[in-house]
Amino acid sequence: MVPWNSFPLQIIYQIFGWLAFLSWSLAGYPQLISNFRRKSVVGLSLDYTILNFTKHWSYLIYNASLFFSPVIQKQYFEKYGYGQMIPVAANDVAFSTHAVIINLIVISQFAIYGVSTYNQLVEFLIIQRWYLFSCLSTLCFRPNVCFEARSNMKAKTLRICLISYFLDCLFYKLI
Repeated sequence: MVPWNSFPLQIIYQIFGWLAFLSWSLAGYPQLISNFRRKSVVGLSLDYTILNFTKHWSYLIYNASLFFSPVIQKQYFEKYGYGQMIPVAANDVAFSTHAVIINLIVISQFAIYGVSTYNQLVEFLIIQRWYLFSCLSTLCFRPNVCFEARSNMKAKTLRICLISYFLDCLFYKLI
């Protein structure tokens, strides 16, 4: 049996990886073009679009971390052995970056062309606040910020975001 990191298998891995990148990347354009031609996002689910963005954003973080970070690569090799090939290639990073950009364009089409119902508008605002909350929470838990400053900032930020999120949810339920 040929080892996984042999030259012929690496070539096949690269060819099929870039073919997958091409086919999956092209799959995002019909919706984007359809929205642009119709100047509308009617019939497109905002929930699906937001969840799809979240999926691709998480995938990008995973791929970029494993592909670019020597610290994470060292941890991977220590766990699985130094003879192993890292399971993330350049095409994985390229695809996840491309998918995040395409999803951001589709989300911006919701903002440009408007949402189809008032409930979708409220959902859009709630999800926007949730992403803001997530980003601010991530900043609060950065390891290189000193503990006192981080705990003060964390408490204030979390209170503001939780109150904002609670008010948005309450507003949505009242409609």
